Amino acid sequence: MKNKPKTTVILAMTADGKIADFQRNAASFGSDIDKNHLEQQISLVDGVIFGAGTLRAYGTTLTVKNPELLANRKHNNQPSQPINIVVSASGKIADNLRFFSQPVPHWLITTEEGAKNNTSNFEKVLKFSAMETGKINLVAAFKHLKEIGLNSVAILGGGEIVASCLEQNLIDEFWLTICPFILGGKTAPTPVEGLGFLSSQAKKLQLLSLEQIEQEIFLHYKVLSI
Repeated sequence: MKNKPKTTVILAMTADGKIADFQRNAASFGSDIDKNHLEQQISLVDGVIFGAGTLRAYGTTLTVKNPELLANRKHNNQPSQPINIVVSASGKIADNLRFFSQPVPHWLITTEEGAKNNTSNFEKVLKFSAMETGKINLVAAFKHLKEIGLNSVAILGGGEIVASCLEQNLIDEFWLTICPFILGGKTAPTPVEGLGFLSSQAKKLQLLSLEQIEQEIFLHYKVLSI
């Protein structure tokens, strides 16, 4: 799909491919190096997107604080912080999360029904209902983001939204950090959830770069067009 922002998934995972434990607690296995890498990648985009489950797990978002990164955004005529966009079909998000007091723009992508359910302090609520009841029309949502000037976005989780975006061919690149931990658990979330793809329909990747820093491996992939 061409009429959309350049979209990059940025996730840290354990060596066995988990992004959280089986209780879906906020991940704590990424190092300070990985956190700095995440901040750098966030500083390059116009918006960051994450699901309601990710927001509930962390309660906050990662802001750009590094003075050099802030200066680069100013030089590029970007606001100091990218727009933070929560994706939730139900729209049911607690309004007491610390996220809402952080100095970032707070947007919500939801359905018509989700907008009615929402009572949180989002500055902007975007409604894109799919034909299937209770689902978000992500293609229309991403098209709208592009039309209003968001040329690049980062998806920070979770696995369900990544799966949905992959299914709709909305993802261009992946940044995956492999961390030296094993969590296990057949119900522990992975970078891509959903129903999954048959092997004949697997999304193919091209490795753009690979770097080891101390005990972590940073992988950068391009999603190949079908």
